[in-house]
Amino acid sequence: MEADIATQAVGLSSSTDFSILNLFIRADIIVKLVMLMLIAASIYSWAIIFQKFRMFKKINESTLEFEEKFWRSKSAESFYNNLPSEMDDPMAMVFKDSMQTVLKSRSKSNLSQRLTNVMATNIEKQMSVIEKNFTFLATVGATAPFIGLFGTVWGIMNSFQSIAISRNTSLAIVAPGIAEALFATALGLLAAIPAVVAFNKFNSDARKYSNKLEDFSKRFLAII
Repeated sequence: MEADIATQAVGLSSSTDFSILNLFIRADIIVKLVMLMLIAASIYSWAIIFQKFRMFKKINESTLEFEEKFWRSKSAESFYNNLPSEMDDPMAMVFKDSMQTVLKSRSKSNLSQRLTNVMATNIEKQMSVIEKNFTFLATVGATAPFIGLFGTVWGIMNSFQSIAISRNTSLAIVAPGIAEALFATALGLLAAIPAVVAFNKFNSDARKYSNKLEDFSKRFLAII
């Protein structure tokens, strides 16, 4: 008798323990998969956020340094000849690839048009590198709440099934299942909100940097 009471006490204690770990352990397999998917998406989103934050800080500093050196140089060709062989600044790469086109061009006819096309292609290539993984952030921001909502709906369905099986409408019966279900929604929002904020910020930073590259290309074309 005492053993039964102890067992019931342990079970009751476990069902009323709403810690994050216990919410995950008690969850249905489908809800667990939803939780794991959202946790993985959140972790990868934060990895992208930190990487993009460092990248924009780095290229803004390197581009500013490149522009200052470029406009202080005597000529575009002499500046090109003194460039290091290894560069990772997008504006420097656009200039280097475009300058190679100028130097390799035997015919000066339609040079301006050809150079315009080359620079547009080079800018697009650099921006595709900068904007890499933006789609993932946008996708997480748009879909994570709905994925979490799916886990919530599934968990609540399980709670209703528990009511039907036990024929007991006590809140103690359905509370754990509802808590697990709502936890899935919380995880969805936890993954979506930083992804949306980061996507909007980095997308704005990318547009500003793209405008900076286009402005440089116009001034460079004027020099050529």
